[in-house]
Amino acid sequence: MKNTKKLATAGMLCALAYAAAAVGRVPLVLFLKYDPKDVVIAVGGLLFGPLTSAAVALTVSLAEMFTISENGILGFFMNVVSSCSFACPAALVYRKWRTFAGAAAGLLCGWGCMVAVMLFWNYLVAPVYMGCSREEVAKLLLPVFLPFNLIKGGMNAAITLLLYRSVVRPTAEKP
Repeated sequence: MKNTKKLATAGMLCALAYAAAAVGRVPLVLFLKYDPKDVVIAVGGLLFGPLTSAAVALTVSLAEMFTISENGILGFFMNVVSSCSFACPAALVYRKWRTFAGAAAGLLCGWGCMVAVMLFWNYLVAPVYMGCSREEVAKLLLPVFLPFNLIKGGMNAAITLLLYRSVVRPTAEKP
């Protein structure tokens, strides 16, 4: 029964994350768009652990690839990497310290991991997206990709923390 409930909840998280990606997309700069799906993915990780975060990220990114993504397999890959590098470290830290402070520390860790990981992967993959040289992309890392990822991760961490008490706490921190 517990596995059925977890699977059903994970399915609902996938649907919510996909809806957030489809409806909540906000273009910011170049081809970079913010969407709040990582909030839902992070909540899944806080509830059930990092494997749930990874499974939801993979499922939603696959659905996006076939429906709303303009970047095909590269977009799929970058979405999975971005979502997992944010939500999985947050869930890992939270697994050790199941408190509000643990959630905050985990989300800060996930934010930092996502920023570092995405700078690296944007350096490698963005030339293909953008049809330009790696040197041109390197010039954009600090003025474009870094601020975008700082804003994206910061917003996702803040929104997840705002939702924490109403969504996660009742199941994780019983008095």
